[in-house]
Amino acid sequence: MFKALLLEKTDSGVLASVQAIDEARLPEGDVLASVTHSTLNYKDALAITGRGPVVRSWPMVAGIDGAGTVLESSHPGWQAGDSFIHNGWGLGEARWGCLAERASLHGDGLVKLPRTLTTRQAMALGTAGYTAMLAVMRLERLGVLADDGEVLVTGATGGVGSVATMLLSGLGHRVVAATGKMAQADYLMRMGAAEVIDRAELSSPGKPFQKERWTAVVDSVGSHTLANALAQTRRGGTVIACGLAQGSDLPTTVMPFILRGVTLAGVDSVMAPLSLRREAWDRLAQEVDRNLLEDMVEDIALDDCIERARDLMDGRVRGRLVVKV
Repeated sequence: MFKALLLEKTDSGVLASVQAIDEARLPEGDVLASVTHSTLNYKDALAITGRGPVVRSWPMVAGIDGAGTVLESSHPGWQAGDSFIHNGWGLGEARWGCLAERASLHGDGLVKLPRTLTTRQAMALGTAGYTAMLAVMRLERLGVLADDGEVLVTGATGGVGSVATMLLSGLGHRVVAATGKMAQADYLMRMGAAEVIDRAELSSPGKPFQKERWTAVVDSVGSHTLANALAQTRRGGTVIACGLAQGSDLPTTVMPFILRGVTLAGVDSVMAPLSLRREAWDRLAQEVDRNLLEDMVEDIALDDCIERARDLMDGRVRGRLVVKV
């Protein structure tokens, strides 16, 4: 038996509970793992609270992220005792996830834990930090340089935004952080933001073409926020879309693209190829400031996840929630 956060579909919605589950119920996989740490992401919170159509198979063990130790393996790349990181690949959606003491995983989707990271630190970053690094790497590959101008980070007190602010400022960019939690401005300045603005400047409907300001944008919010960010991006600038906290809609026009040559690029963290994942985690292990990482982390227990998922959905969480499984 192992302890897990199980989601069940009922006539009244999603029933989430932490309970003991027989190991025989685990899905097929070539790696049996002991999960030491997981994390509570926005997608996890959507699934646990039932506020978004995340889960595609019922019942479901929640948790898109996990880190721990391999117990048994029939995969040639993994053996008992290896430390791993898992992100995405449909866990917590179509396949049982890692908010559990045990997980049955596919070895082809795992990344070896960098030697300089602990499993807790890996989950302090989790999908949010890994997505932020993918966004930074995409900006680099599209030619954005540190001395080109200001970079806007939206949803800055969230997981993606916090790590993106830290990474970009560490690479020499002047980061402007947009947040609905202006009381957290000091926190964002510690993360490296040069300026903090109220998300209200971006979150309402705006003109499709506005005064130029941003050389680049990392947006985890979507909807009107992303539309306004595009409308304010400088000629030849680059906007990375990697989230939908405000909404999945994009109420804009083609004007930023055809009159300023703005590039809108997406980041897919769920199905990113293994080579890209390894590169992102290697970069995170090298470039993340461990002291700043600690500043954004709150440790919680598996039994706390249901309540904290509600807090996350209601905007009462700053940074990252690490689950000690």
